[in-house]
Amino acid sequence: MNDPIADMLTRIRNSSMRGKSTVITPASKLRAWVLDVLADEGYIRGYEKLTGADGHPALEISLKYFEGEPVIRELKRVSKPGRRVYMGVKDIPQVRQGLGVSIVSTPKGVMSDAAARNANVGGEVLCTVF
Repeated sequence: MNDPIADMLTRIRNSSMRGKSTVITPASKLRAWVLDVLADEGYIRGYEKLTGADGHPALEISLKYFEGEPVIRELKRVSKPGRRVYMGVKDIPQVRQGLGVSIVSTPKGVMSDAAARNANVGGEVLCTVF
């Protein structure tokens, strides 16, 4: 697998379109940090670490719905392995005039765009969520 973050985002997107309550993805620290931001921003209920059927660590993500519709309407990968996207603190994009969230990997950790602006740090824009 070349892009584990894109794989996780695709699993979340597909499961939410099908109306699933949970989705399982392989575990890694970066995936867990991205899920922490999604949970803090209210896009997912949460996640828990478990051991998969093959014995490898996995993350079970609890998806969130509002009135039968998924809370996550749009989930896009910005920085890809073939083309990394780095931005300074002044260039971090606002998603849908601030209604959405950009997830940024900074020297101070993985955080939302608003938290990165408050901490005055830029970094790699991993994905956008609306």
